[in-house]
Amino acid sequence: MTVRAVIIGLPGAGKSTVGRLLARELGVPFADSDQLIVEATGRSIPDIFADDGEAGFRQIEEREIARALREFGGVLSLGGGAILSPQTRQNLRGHHTILIEAPQAELLRRVTNSRTKRPLLENNPEENLARLTVERAPLYEEVATIRVQSGPEPVRGVVVQALEKLQEAEAQETNAEKDN
Repeated sequence: MTVRAVIIGLPGAGKSTVGRLLARELGVPFADSDQLIVEATGRSIPDIFADDGEAGFRQIEEREIARALREFGGVLSLGGGAILSPQTRQNLRGHHTILIEAPQAELLRRVTNSRTKRPLLENNPEENLARLTVERAPLYEEVATIRVQSGPEPVRGVVVQALEKLQEAEAQETNAEKDN
């Protein structure tokens, strides 16, 4: 069993929403790495950050993502900072990794209107989101094999982009395998 697609992007990009809808379109299960972490530890993400710090959270995250990449057969959405781990970036090689990109203003609108508690964005979300963008953009670029654009328009368009590009990438793989 292998992951069909991995969804990455900054906080507010729509990873979970797009991932869930993409999985439905593909007829496969969906998993969110943050939810896998909560299930594995029995603690909420904010509690893990409070008790173990970001470094402790990242260790747990790395372990759970590695397990999901080995054992899960569907669409996997990663937390925005998962790509900070060199091991996770290494583990993503060979997987269809879809980067959802969105304008900074749209990301800020989404995270400030969201009920999701985001420990790294609590104080001064605009400044923190800008910092995360600078820090993480090169890492997203390193692992992304597919890029889709998101904005204020309905999420369905992002799902269609992702589905079309994923199917195109899978077809190219199949053709390459036939040629060998």
